[in-house]
Amino acid sequence: MPEVAVIFGGPSPEHDVSVLTGLQAARGLSDGHGGSAAVRAVFWSKTGEWFEVDPALEAEAFLEGVPRGATRLQFVAAPGGGFTEPGGRLGRARSLDIDAALVCCHGGPGEDGTLQAALDLASIRYSGPTVAGASLGMDKFAFGAVVAAAGLPTLPRVLLDPGAESPAFAGPYIVKPRFGGSSIGIDVVEDHATAVARLTANPHLRFGAVLEPYRPDLTDLQMAVRTWPALELSAVERPIRASIAADILDYRDKYVAGEGMAGAKRELPARIPPELEKALRHAAERIAALAGVRGVARIDFLSDGSEFVVNEINTVPGSLARYLWVAPPVPFATLLADLLAEARERPTHAYSAAGADGTVLRSAGSIAGKLG
Repeated sequence: MPEVAVIFGGPSPEHDVSVLTGLQAARGLSDGHGGSAAVRAVFWSKTGEWFEVDPALEAEAFLEGVPRGATRLQFVAAPGGGFTEPGGRLGRARSLDIDAALVCCHGGPGEDGTLQAALDLASIRYSGPTVAGASLGMDKFAFGAVVAAAGLPTLPRVLLDPGAESPAFAGPYIVKPRFGGSSIGIDVVEDHATAVARLTANPHLRFGAVLEPYRPDLTDLQMAVRTWPALELSAVERPIRASIAADILDYRDKYVAGEGMAGAKRELPARIPPELEKALRHAAERIAALAGVRGVARIDFLSDGSEFVVNEINTVPGSLARYLWVAPPVPFATLLADLLAEARERPTHAYSAAGADGTVLRSAGSIAGKLG
């Protein structure tokens, strides 16, 4: 019988939330949703190791790391590789017969294209973004540049480094990790000198940072988009911040309720003017095309109640954005089944050496001569 792998966890600051999403998906599939395939729960530890775990586990089983009773797996990123159970002294390694993988990894290598590239090399079909889509979604500077180049409204966003001059826009500023999901590592500062100082004080900024104006008049609006069996947009959500005085919608607002994003406070559907909702939906369709969205993604906007700017895209959203599908209603079972159907029917990439016929090698001559 073909097997569905639910992949979750990973060496990422969003590891814990990924565990919640993975367990929700594994439980939904184990209850008979998403087809008749057997379900394998594949846990990616904080140290980068792979394990198979019981899909019926609760979140507390992961508090100390790898749950008891987990089976160690090996992963080979090559044709015929994939996930295998190592054999004992006399036994042979057994490969997991993965028909499709449901990727539930948030942030880090699970959402930046690293995992997607490895699955492509192993010829494993998977849900969610392609390598290119994941990489673009994780790079706040590149995504912002693509959105701006397409003529969509966005806040000015510049790279922040120790030698950077003050930007053309005035403070206060919001400092964000260039590569990272959610709201982890985001700071609001009053001036440029403080923003530069955060580069050495904030560990989440060590691989790059972006700077943009902080606009306290703007609040969050979010919408999900899914691409199978056809492009579809969810209702618009207004997330509720922890307090009126909160600078941003932070990680605690989103996830501490214990159900990932599904347990966060929200106004859904958001009570916004029809003209604004129409504009948001048009922008979401444009962004889905620009970013090559595949699977289900969440697009985040900021708005003053009449105008909006595009903030960012989350290509593997918390709880797979299942909570946003109220208008139109999409049951979790349908969402899971469609993600797996797209993984099977619309594979991400097939590598080919067509065209490499040896002509260049035959005419190359001496390598030593080319170095001389």
